[in-house]
Amino acid sequence: MISDTPLRLLALGDSAWTLEFGSTIDPAINARVMGLAARVAQARASEEPLMASVTDVVPTFRSLTVHYDPLEADATALGERLRVLAQDGHQAMQPGRLWHLPVCFDADFGPDLPRLADAKGLSQDEVIQRLLAATFHVYMLGFQPGFPYMGGVPPELHMPRLPAPRQKVPAQSLAVTGEMCSVYPWESPGGWNLIGRTPVVLFDLRHADQPALLAAGDDVRWYAVDRATHDALAAGIAQGLPRESFLKVPGA
Repeated sequence: MISDTPLRLLALGDSAWTLEFGSTIDPAINARVMGLAARVAQARASEEPLMASVTDVVPTFRSLTVHYDPLEADATALGERLRVLAQDGHQAMQPGRLWHLPVCFDADFGPDLPRLADAKGLSQDEVIQRLLAATFHVYMLGFQPGFPYMGGVPPELHMPRLPAPRQKVPAQSLAVTGEMCSVYPWESPGGWNLIGRTPVVLFDLRHADQPALLAAGDDVRWYAVDRATHDALAAGIAQGLPRESFLKVPGA
């Protein structure tokens, strides 16, 4: 279903336009955001003159921000072109990549898993199985470089943030809050519920062209591994195990 909320074109200072499609976290709204992002990419690839000044495109849950060089752009004309492109932004677009990522649910990796299970009247194994059966959609990256905001936590597992955030969350911690799931790419403070850890590095500067593993529009499925497998995969990744090892190829 297409949102009835009118499209809003907003100037973000003198070097960016933001196009808002709605005000909620909704797959249909996000599909329009990603549709517009794809059309802007196509226009840039075809070397449309108005797009020559565009320097970056940033999708979020409900909006797309297009950054441009104000010294090179006809800002008004660019904004109107973006508005026209946005009118078709809800149409079908190419699906994102599907990642199959390992996660270890050992007790020291998932200190909040027992509390979540108790709160929902489930065993820890039942919680894990429901998470493994879900597909998580990457809506946007934010908070930290490479931090993915992924929707898809089953409703029966929704939990609020912690009353007080931890001062240190270990890197690669898998965490949930409300309907959202994420992985902390760096050690940092954080208030989400920690339920496991993945050996996969979500932000790696060795990949200069795309340091962030995930991108808006991607999907993620988790599979469980034991501690020995987690540690072996972590060692392999440190030694250069290709990211593509965790990418599900369509039709494979």
